[in-house]
Amino acid sequence: MIETASITAVMRALADPTRRAVFEQIVRSDEITVVDLTRAGRVTQGAVSQHLKALKQAGLVTERPEGRKVYYRATPEGLEPLVDWMSHYGLFWRERFADLRTLLKEIDP
Repeated sequence: MIETASITAVMRALADPTRRAVFEQIVRSDEITVVDLTRAGRVTQGAVSQHLKALKQAGLVTERPEGRKVYYRATPEGLEPLVDWMSHYGLFWRERFADLRTLLKEIDP
């Protein structure tokens, strides 16, 4: 079972634009290696490895070693803390839009 990270860990991991780009590459691929990630961008293999470490610690990616290669895959469950946090604001905005609708009907019946 994969343990999800805290909202702080997820937000911190996704705050870096290069790390977000690496994560997006992983999301678009079924599985991808560090070599493929390095080839696709302008980031060194060492930097990609550091970004992958942060993404793994945040629960956003998993790795699968096979021989000398390690394959990385996005973990959708890792985004759950962010989705849960955002859902609170969905309720906030729905209430505000309902209030606005009421106000507009009062102003222009």
